[in-house]
Amino acid sequence: MDEKNMVLDVLNNLKSGDANYAKIISECNNQKLRKTFQQMRDGDEKFQYDLYQVAHEKGYYRPAKKADQQECSEMKKCLCECES
Repeated sequence: MDEKNMVLDVLNNLKSGDANYAKIISECNNQKLRKTFQQMRDGDEKFQYDLYQVAHEKGYYRPAKKADQQECSEMKKCLCECES
């Protein structure tokens, strides 16, 4: 496996891990254990961002294009309608 695929694979695994942390933290009753999981999640999120920056600099990962003002307005409108 080449470097690009390894980096992208780790990024995808970290994203999956974030979802697992959210579930574990929301269901954890022991406050000390909950705090430990939150710290672990925070560390993983920092690592994920640092790795993303490396991947982006090397051209391994290209984020989606930025939404224009009209797209943002449409999304806000849709979100407001969903909350009503």
